[in-house]
Amino acid sequence: MKKQLSAALLTSLLIASPFASANLSVNIGAINVNPDNSSSAINEDPSLGLKGSSDTQLGITVDYAFNDQWVLELVAATPFSHKVNGTGGLAGNKIADIKQLPPSLIAQYHFLESTSAFRPFVGVGINYTVFFDEQPSTALKTVLGTNDVEVKLDNSFGFVAQAGFNYMLDQNWGVHAMVSIMDIETDATVYAGGKQALTSTVKIDPVVAMLGVKYAF
Repeated sequence: MKKQLSAALLTSLLIASPFASANLSVNIGAINVNPDNSSSAINEDPSLGLKGSSDTQLGITVDYAFNDQWVLELVAATPFSHKVNGTGGLAGNKIADIKQLPPSLIAQYHFLESTSAFRPFVGVGINYTVFFDEQPSTALKTVLGTNDVEVKLDNSFGFVAQAGFNYMLDQNWGVHAMVSIMDIETDATVYAGGKQALTSTVKIDPVVAMLGVKYAF
């Protein structure tokens, strides 16, 4: 956890350094990723499906204001961990544990005057999700009849829609809140004994929510 936190903080500092004297702010708080509740079919069989669990991590976002209305925000976090559970005929079975990082770059439009303490915003952007450390469950190994099981999820590129607000308590400190809908879809493949055993196109499409502290430089 310490290594993950240090990496996230270092990334934010490296990004922030070129704009140290610009209209820069940093938001730090809790960020939750809650995948879509609908399941994805395995081997195109609707009676067998996959569904991911939600997770909350440390969120770090960096905002660069081009002017009073337009802001570019980079959303980062410590890695999210999800349990991939079976549905339908696989209900009650954990299929795998996975980790992912979904960094996003979002263009925001801020309403009201720049002197207002409360400023709502909306945004659109792009997201690139990296999946790693996929670990098959004991139940999956039992179903496939071997311990030689590997789970692979492809990285994903998609769009983001966002809404939120900032509430400044004074010149530097404030509250940052946002909700985003992310387009995340990945091809999941399970290998048993080196051969492809199961495939599924998993539509994660999570709702991502963050509440944190804002510091404006």
